[in-house]
Amino acid sequence: MIEALLLGIVEGLTEFLPISSTAHLMLIGDMLGFEGPAGKTFEIVIQLGAILAVCVVFWPRLWGVATTLNQPRSVAFVRNVLLAFLPAAVIGATLYKYIKQMLESPLIAAVALVVGGFAILLIERLVKRARIHDIEDMSPALAFGVGFCQVLAMVPGVSRAGATIMGSMLLGLDRRAAAEFSFFLAIPTMCGASAYSLYKNWATLSFDGAGLIAIGFVAAFLSALVVVRGFIGFVGRHGFAPFAWYRIVFGSVMIALILSR
Repeated sequence: MIEALLLGIVEGLTEFLPISSTAHLMLIGDMLGFEGPAGKTFEIVIQLGAILAVCVVFWPRLWGVATTLNQPRSVAFVRNVLLAFLPAAVIGATLYKYIKQMLESPLIAAVALVVGGFAILLIERLVKRARIHDIEDMSPALAFGVGFCQVLAMVPGVSRAGATIMGSMLLGLDRRAAAEFSFFLAIPTMCGASAYSLYKNWATLSFDGAGLIAIGFVAAFLSALVVVRGFIGFVGRHGFAPFAWYRIVFGSVMIALILSR
């Protein structure tokens, strides 16, 4: 039970930060010797808990867009999210088998954490002035470009949030808009990934250990709720460098532990 609670908290805390939830779940789960109940069900369900947190926090804006789809800015919002989702949907489904093989390597995830940390530090230095301050003002081409940045997160340890936020900033979004776009893009991306994973693993799924699954779901939801509410304010004050250094330190420790076995 403690392991399920811990991994649920880890999922919620890391899913929307640029530090890779996949790497943390893989590496910490490996250290704990934890195997989720009912095959892939545990992993999929706790991700849905994190998605629910985004929907709760941003419900007023999501509802506002849904009820004003006859207005140009709402149409632009939906268009940009869907265009950014498209590359991951197509490439993810095509390369599913190879992605699954990569997910079995904690060393790849640890190395990607370190490399990604240095990449974030570099991008923070390169990006000096943003020209786009709202998701609705993104061009279709820019949104599509962010979608290809998100594809990089198929390598475990890269971080979906990190790839989309850094890609958005390189393409002209300010920090706040980049972070918000990453949150909204997570909804179709994670729902799609969860649905596809359910489809591919349907034969092995069950809800044996439903109590552990429920604990992980609630823990992921509550911890993600805290992160989503505080993240934009934090990066507005401190930028992304703290996350970069965390990645470098955590990834280096994991590499040392893995290689010492």
